[in-house]
Amino acid sequence: MRRTRRIRFITAALAAGMGLPLGLLSAAPATAHDRHHGQPMAFRPLEKSAYDQMSADWSEPLAAPKGFRQKLVADETVLDIYGGGTDDLTDMNTVNETGRQAGRYLYRTHEVSSNGAVSVVDLRTGKAEIIAQRADWHRIDGIRWTPWGSLLVTEETDGGRVFELFLDRRDRTKVTRIEERREIGILRHEGIDVLPDGTVFVIDELKGGSIYKFVPTRRGDLSEGRLHALKINGLSDAEQKWNPETYSEKAGAFTWVPLDKDKVVADADAASDAVNATEFGRPEDVEVIGDTLYVANTSENRVVAVNLRKNVLSSFVQAGVNAPVEDRDAGITGFKSPDNLAEGPDGRLWIVEDNYASDIWVAGRDRDRDGAADGTELFASLKDPGAEVSGIYFGKDPKTLFFSVQHPDKPLADGTWKITRRR
Repeated sequence: MRRTRRIRFITAALAAGMGLPLGLLSAAPATAHDRHHGQPMAFRPLEKSAYDQMSADWSEPLAAPKGFRQKLVADETVLDIYGGGTDDLTDMNTVNETGRQAGRYLYRTHEVSSNGAVSVVDLRTGKAEIIAQRADWHRIDGIRWTPWGSLLVTEETDGGRVFELFLDRRDRTKVTRIEERREIGILRHEGIDVLPDGTVFVIDELKGGSIYKFVPTRRGDLSEGRLHALKINGLSDAEQKWNPETYSEKAGAFTWVPLDKDKVVADADAASDAVNATEFGRPEDVEVIGDTLYVANTSENRVVAVNLRKNVLSSFVQAGVNAPVEDRDAGITGFKSPDNLAEGPDGRLWIVEDNYASDIWVAGRDRDRDGAADGTELFASLKDPGAEVSGIYFGKDPKTLFFSVQHPDKPLADGTWKITRRR
C-alpha cells in the first residue's frame, strides 16, 4: 500500500473508531511540514472556515493566515458600473500576461443578466474603467488572456457565446474590435483556458455538462477549427449520462470525439449528446497546469484531472477522499462546491468554493502519481455572509493572489481585492 493511501486509510480508521466524521480529522491543525517554507505563497493552513467571523462590517474580506496583507484593487466605490444599488457582480480576472507592460492591467468580467461589461484596472495608477459593454451580453463570466495578446470572454447562460476582444497594441485599455467565436461552441460557458499552440478548453456549466477542446486550423485564428468533446472509454451510453449516484466512477482513459460543425455553432450540448459524450455535474472552471487540465465539477464536490498527454481522467480532489467533508450545521469545515481554479506560483492548484463560507483551498501535489492530490489545505475563508469569492488568479507577482468578492451584504463592496504575502 502506497504511503499516501496508507495515511488515508489510517485517518478513516481513526475517525470511525472515535465516532467522528472523516472531515473533522482532515481539518486538524497543520504541522510545520504543511507550511511550505520557501514557496512564494508559503502559509500555515487555517484550521476552520470563517463561520464564527461572519459580518457585513469588515475592512478585509478574508480570514487568512498570518503574514498576509489584503488590499482593495477596485470595488463599487472606485467604479460603480450599474449604480442604483445594483451589484456589479465582479467575477473573473486576468492580466495582460505578455507583450509590452505585461502585468500592468487587470481585466475583469461582470456577471450581470444583461448589458454585460468588461472592465480594466491599471494596477500602476489605480484607475478603473469600462472597456467593453453590450446590451446583448448576458452573464459575462470567464476571461482569459491569449498567447497572441487578445482577451477571450464567455457567457454563462443558455445559448452562451465566446467573444474575442482585440486590444490596441499601444494602449491595452482600448478595445479595437470584438469578434464572436461560435465555432468554440454555443454552451453555458464559464471557465476557459488556452494553450500556447492555440488550443482552447471550455465546459458546459450544467448538471449533465461536458468538457470540450477546440483545435483551431491556424494558431491565433479562432474563426475556424473543430470542437471536440471528452468521452470516457468503456462506458455504455447510459453510463455516460449525468448521475448523482455514480459520478465518482467516471474516470479512466478517454477519447476526444470531434463534433458536427453545423451543430456546434447552434447548440454544442446537442452536438455532444449526439456522440454520447461524458456528462459531469456542473463543470464550471478549467485550468491547465503543465500537461494536465483541471476541471471543477461543482455539484460533485470534485475536481478532476485530465492528463492531456496520456488521455486519462482521474479524481484529483474529492470530498471524503483527500479533502474533508463539510458539515456546516455542526461547524465542521470541509470541501464543498468547488467553483474557480487558479495555477499557483509553485504549480499547485488553487480552488475556491461557491459556498457558505466561501473557502479557498490549495491542493497538494500528486507525488505517488495515482492521479489524486496527496491532500488539501485551507488557505482562506470569506467573512461576508452573503457573498462568495470568485476569479482567483495569480498575475505576474508570484506572491499576490487576485480575487473578487461577488454580491456581498456590505454596500458597494462588489469588487476585486488582492492578498499578498508580506516580503
